[in-house]
Amino acid sequence: MLEELFVSRVRVKILQLFLTSEDSLFHVREIVRRVDEEINAVRRELARMEKYDMVSSEWRANRRLYRFRKDYIFYRELLGLVAKTSGLGGNIIKNRAKLGRIKFAFISTRFLKGGQATASDVDLLLVGSLILPELQSVIADEQAKRETEINYSYMDEAEFKFRVKRRDPFILRVLIQPKVMLLGDEDELLEGVIA
Repeated sequence: MLEELFVSRVRVKILQLFLTSEDSLFHVREIVRRVDEEINAVRRELARMEKYDMVSSEWRANRRLYRFRKDYIFYRELLGLVAKTSGLGGNIIKNRAKLGRIKFAFISTRFLKGGQATASDVDLLLVGSLILPELQSVIADEQAKRETEINYSYMDEAEFKFRVKRRDPFILRVLIQPKVMLLGDEDELLEGVIA
């Protein structure tokens, strides 16, 4: 099964596009433009991905459009891999030594897909002993790339545990949102919430 996932650089770029975009349907030429690869290589990868039921296609007005299948057996795992290797999540992991001691870090699925945030949404939560200037630098870089503000929150372990124990509405809302864990164990993260 793993052979169907990672066979080429083009497939990796296509996966990143499909799994980090709010758009769900893409025409071949749009994919070519956004992944900056040759059209034949993109078509070949899309055909392979369709063969393995990773993507589906449909015809609209003489144009074949592709979408990544959310019912694909490894959808969540691929979303997690993309989140941990590119964009904000990739930068958090790459710079984790500079950021301090991070116990937990997760990113919201809505943020990964480029969805619109409300004022109360949290895109990224970090728990641990953080070096704030380094964190702010990583966030600022990603905000400049995305040209949008990133809603993030951070706290030390003691504050996190206290807020979970007190069933703080903010923490509970953030913890139950769909997310991808970047660092730490999700079961341990939710330990006091589900009890």
